[in-house]
Amino acid sequence: MTYILLFISAIFVNNIVLSQFLGICPFLGVSKKVDTAIGMSAAVTFVMTLATLCTFLIQKFLLDPLAIGFLQTLVYILVIAALVQMVEIILKKVSPALYQSLGVFLPLITTNCTILGVAIMVIQKNFTLIESLVFAIATALGFALALILFAGMRERMSLTKLPKAMQGSPIALITAGLLAMAFMGFSGVV
Repeated sequence: MTYILLFISAIFVNNIVLSQFLGICPFLGVSKKVDTAIGMSAAVTFVMTLATLCTFLIQKFLLDPLAIGFLQTLVYILVIAALVQMVEIILKKVSPALYQSLGVFLPLITTNCTILGVAIMVIQKNFTLIESLVFAIATALGFALALILFAGMRERMSLTKLPKAMQGSPIALITAGLLAMAFMGFSGVV
């Protein structure tokens, strides 16, 4: 039951983008097309899950026993950068179209604060390995849900006639705010 509550909470109630405001850069930057948003979501899910697993093990079996926890952020960033490089190489070979559509945002996964944030949060919340992985997957799915919903809305808005002053970033930020308010409706559920 704990895992189910953790899963639902991470996706809907404590959505990493809409409640905790982590990962705003890819949220706003890659959300112009649903296809690109789906690709970015898959890449973030893969990297976040692997990064959480790797950083958890490094924390518990290297940093804590050697009492060098002060290196946590530096080590985590290096692990995340290595994983993103791996994803980039795989995507370039497996799906060149997706690799091209993600463009500059694929290397930006390295600096995506959601991935680093989740890796640090699981240690701060003293999760077990299973809880850490459930939290990472659920958080990535929450990120994906918010990103894909927002991309769908932005695609629909591109078909409508908007006042010149509202085109582009202004309407995107207003829409993001409304989406965040909609997700606030889930608070109190878990």
